[in-house]
Amino acid sequence: MSDTVQKSIAIVVPVYNESQGLDALHQRIRSVMETLPYDWRIVLVDDGSADASWEKIKEISSRDERVKGLMLSRNFGKEMALTAGVELCADVDAVICIDADLQHPPELIPTLAARWEEGYEIVATVREAVADYSPLKKFGSKAFYWVMTRYSDLDIPPSSTDFRLLDRKVVHTLLEFTERTRMFRGLIDWMGFRKTYIPFVAPARDTGQVGYSFKKLFNLAVNSFTSFSLLPLRFTGYLGLTIIALSLLVLGFMLTGNVLWGANYTPMAFFTVFNTFLIGIVLCGLGMVSLYIGHIHTEVVQRPLYIIRERAGRWE
Repeated sequence: MSDTVQKSIAIVVPVYNESQGLDALHQRIRSVMETLPYDWRIVLVDDGSADASWEKIKEISSRDERVKGLMLSRNFGKEMALTAGVELCADVDAVICIDADLQHPPELIPTLAARWEEGYEIVATVREAVADYSPLKKFGSKAFYWVMTRYSDLDIPPSSTDFRLLDRKVVHTLLEFTERTRMFRGLIDWMGFRKTYIPFVAPARDTGQVGYSFKKLFNLAVNSFTSFSLLPLRFTGYLGLTIIALSLLVLGFMLTGNVLWGANYTPMAFFTVFNTFLIGIVLCGLGMVSLYIGHIHTEVVQRPLYIIRERAGRWE
């Protein structure tokens, strides 16, 4: 008779206005997990939904003791919802993060678990294709990953997702991170650890609306870039040097024209060119530096990363 202790896995799901699809999500995850030899639980994190998501989470947790619910006091964003769910599952052997819209197929969980059993501490997924991505969104995604990989401290494969398994070591390391402006998958990739990737094709969304608007995606890209790269500050310096060089060329051309060709540029024209380029340098510098000062301010005030308003299900 084996004395091996059964391993435990928690599935963390950030939820934002997904009430219509939660029953299907719960059923598909449950059907998969019941075939695996693990003690498991599902943690649904309501990130300030405006629909009936929390009521649906409470209903599901009342009929399935494996389902736990967290309701954040407002919409803190997907990065913080993932952080909240993962941090409250530090007692399990592994955590799997998955989206609520079923574009991350739960049927892929056994493959993630199998690679974990092989010794990998991070098992991430990479989208090979997305059924309902527009050309603009595809281009933006490729551009973002190209820039992040080339100009930051991260090595992020194009189209990598938050659908990933994290070993207990990774989760405990995440608990040490205090930064408030965060890209969840960026922090995980920055840690290192033994990592592997699994490709998949994301199906089209069946219910609900896309939770990430263009504005949210843009803000995430800016926050991620300024959190993991100093390129914007370097770019300001390069831009300043370029503007200085161009201004000198223009001024030299104007002086040459006045002396050799009789162009008769007025003193006001010289002043206008010089002043325009000077203002451009100052504004670009202030804009870039302000992004980093904003991050410093966010960290210094030491507000909580998230606030839990209510819990559902049985928490031990």
